[in-house]
Amino acid sequence: MSRAQVLLAGGILAFATASTAMLRQPAQSQPTPTTGKTDPTTSRAAGFDVTINQNAQRMIAEGRKIFRHDTFGDEAFWGDQLKLHQAIVGEKLGGVGPGVSPKMALSVGLKVDAEALPPDLVAQIKAGKVNMDDPASTVALLKANAVVGVTAFLNPDGSAKSMGIQCALCHSTVDDSFAPGIGRRLDGWPNRDLNVGAIVALAPDLSPFTKLLGVEAEGVRKVLKSWGPGRYDAELNQDGKAMRSDGKSAATVLPAAFGLAGVNLHTYTGWGGVSHWNAYVANTQMHGKGVFFDPRLDDKSRFPVAAKAGHGNIRNHPDMITSKLAALHFYQLAIPAPTPPAGSFDAQAAKRGEGVFAGQAACARCHVPPLFTEPGWPMHTAEEIGIDDFQADRSPDKRYRTTPLRGLFTRMKGGFYHDGRFATLDAVVDHYDKHFNLKLTADRKKELVEYLKSL
Repeated sequence: MSRAQVLLAGGILAFATASTAMLRQPAQSQPTPTTGKTDPTTSRAAGFDVTINQNAQRMIAEGRKIFRHDTFGDEAFWGDQLKLHQAIVGEKLGGVGPGVSPKMALSVGLKVDAEALPPDLVAQIKAGKVNMDDPASTVALLKANAVVGVTAFLNPDGSAKSMGIQCALCHSTVDDSFAPGIGRRLDGWPNRDLNVGAIVALAPDLSPFTKLLGVEAEGVRKVLKSWGPGRYDAELNQDGKAMRSDGKSAATVLPAAFGLAGVNLHTYTGWGGVSHWNAYVANTQMHGKGVFFDPRLDDKSRFPVAAKAGHGNIRNHPDMITSKLAALHFYQLAIPAPTPPAGSFDAQAAKRGEGVFAGQAACARCHVPPLFTEPGWPMHTAEEIGIDDFQADRSPDKRYRTTPLRGLFTRMKGGFYHDGRFATLDAVVDHYDKHFNLKLTADRKKELVEYLKSL
């Protein structure tokens, strides 16, 4: 073999060896061509990832604004029809009656967003220069847009001409960091202090309710006042059932609006998903101006009031609700269940209680971790869970939803279950122990309760 042939063979062998070595290397270590061009596939993917992230942030920001501040045009009902603002400002400020002072407003569970207060008003409150017994001070809070869930619409001279409400009225509270009832917002937390019925009963004109329900004004006020703090009846204007068969109010305790990501159905009796219930409430409870379709409400035998009023097919123009439902839904799904405060439960007992939850008590069969409700269709008959079927029968599916358990500490006030029938978690555990014949010892029950408190 000539010298040239030897050199050629050696070159081929070296090239082959180098090529084999390169093939054995991980893909990311291979040299990247320096052409100055970007892979169009990678560029498109990265670009859309950015779009997704931007969209998520935009939806959260828009949803938070809608949840906290959007009335959906419902001031036409609460202000123009019920004239509730007149009762709030009082006779001295151009309204009717004595008015609602800040002290009274706080006593019926209304909350104040401390971060919305102007610095000068904060200084006056701290100095004790704000008269908490004067309705004029309430008007000052409304002008600052600091009353959670309530918006006042003002005349040029500063007097109130109307008012509307937002989602935050019932489903947000404050952390009391400034004073009791005044602090930073806690969106999604149920306001179990809020006496919705007592507030609405102040309205000078209840004719929209009397005409709808066929009841005199005093009868309407009696029903509203029967609800009590932290309760509301979202089916009254559909079926007209103000009281249970045992004479107790048909109102239910306000549910949490946090920890809903991955959870199907949004109410105690499973009317529909989160977006359905948002549309239902915005149109039929807040009395906003939108579009809502649910032909189940056309059933005259089950929902006579709704069928008469046409609640199953609402068509308002312009529609002030539908365009906001997506962002509102997105924001609610972004609200996590809050973590229980340190020291609010026995950690060691809770650890043992987790074993009871998954084992002897079999709670995890329905309250499946980490959602703590059932993936899919989480519905059960009243007989299955050992209670009466009154509230279930007011819903289309005639069943009760498996309620998610995270953040139970925010729902200690007002009781557990849809109607608050069990005052404590101990009572809930006792109920299931008897209903399912679990034969839990006193120690196992205590451990299970501590675990529930830790969720």
